[in-house]
Amino acid sequence: MSDRSELMQEQAWELLENSILYYQGQPIGTIAARDPDGEALNYDQCFIRDFISSGLLFLIKGRPEIVRNFLEETLKLQPKTGQLDSSKPSRGLMPASFKIQTIDQYEYLKPDFGDYAIGRVAPADSGLWWIILLRAYVIATQDTDLVHRADFQEGIRLILELCLVVRFDMYPMVLVPDAASMIDRRMGLYGHPLDIQSLFYTALRASLELLLPNADNQNILQAVRRRLPPLLKQLRENYWIDPERLNVIYRYRVEEYGEEALNQFNIFSDSIPFYRLAKWLPEAGGYLAGNLGPSQLDTRFFAIGNLMAVITSLTDEYQSHCILNVVELRWNDLIGQMPMKLCFPALEDSDWKTVTGADPKNRPWSYHNGGSWPVLLWMLAAAAKKMDRGELALHAIAIAERRLVLDQWPEYYDGPDGRLIGKEARRFQTWTITGYLLTKELVKNPGHLKLLTFEDEG
Repeated sequence: MSDRSELMQEQAWELLENSILYYQGQPIGTIAARDPDGEALNYDQCFIRDFISSGLLFLIKGRPEIVRNFLEETLKLQPKTGQLDSSKPSRGLMPASFKIQTIDQYEYLKPDFGDYAIGRVAPADSGLWWIILLRAYVIATQDTDLVHRADFQEGIRLILELCLVVRFDMYPMVLVPDAASMIDRRMGLYGHPLDIQSLFYTALRASLELLLPNADNQNILQAVRRRLPPLLKQLRENYWIDPERLNVIYRYRVEEYGEEALNQFNIFSDSIPFYRLAKWLPEAGGYLAGNLGPSQLDTRFFAIGNLMAVITSLTDEYQSHCILNVVELRWNDLIGQMPMKLCFPALEDSDWKTVTGADPKNRPWSYHNGGSWPVLLWMLAAAAKKMDRGELALHAIAIAERRLVLDQWPEYYDGPDGRLIGKEARRFQTWTITGYLLTKELVKNPGHLKLLTFEDEG
């Protein structure tokens, strides 16, 4: 280990310790950021999605009590009864974040279900990440007593019922609004965005391991088993883009009717930038599209959805290697000066104005719109190590280590190559710190991947 790497890890661990939240004397999570110069807003809260890398790291380092406390306390925040009032959180919804408040020396947790967030959008990913972290906790600790408790079994059921509810949708994917994930601003993701579908698939598979086969769970287990095969088929087949598939889509006929229609979603070729995409997509590459729906095939590359698909065997072995081929062969575009792009390419010009609502924080090559996020380093490393391509992880780590300490662990980077510190990025961002530390642990001991991986269902 180099002196720089060792010093980085020492600093990162110290920063992580200082980010831990204590509730009634017990560690319960980590705050989003400790930027001494940035306005707090909601960065002083604990976000469920942010805590995932922290939680996995604590499990790996033999500190499961923090994860257990986090799982127990966030479960208590989940609404357990139905709400007819649309301004109230739905039954089964997990909050995006929570903070500790004190009244008359009594501490309590105040959750944010999106009712305080910018855009007022409830999170679709929080409950899915909660199930994924719960499975990792059980694998790491063998504490089946916790997950078998009635309140945990109910909590899993309620999250799944929210995703599997009868709705105005004929597809096996889960239907969600724009801004309901880590991309929490308008980015043209309304419908069936890949990031959520990858997490949905992972949570469904995890639930089959976590739910007891009893009378209370019988209906939900049947629903999960019925949903998984068509979901897997839909994502592997209709979301998949490679040179061969691109040629098929390019020659689609439209206005087809009936069961034998090849162009089931009535996608018009003119809506896809074929010439630019054909030039960019390597012959040996392929990836899952960003979104799919009526007359919509979003061909942007979204990192979380694709990397989680590799990690959890949503994609088969061939597809997983193709995704990593895209990362390797388009390294300058997706990695550049800081791993890695949340999505590529960025929306620019009139597309940016129309699709994002001219959101200045999501201007081209910034924040969610083509910005680079160091937290994604751990997902890239996990996918690379799973597929025995650890050299990709080592190369990405070396790039990150050149800058993260000097730049004071920023939330994200701007620019087509990720060279600029994000214009509004918080410094000392906890998931940037834990993303780096988790990456080092996964590279050092790939056995930790068992916390996240599944066998390929074929």
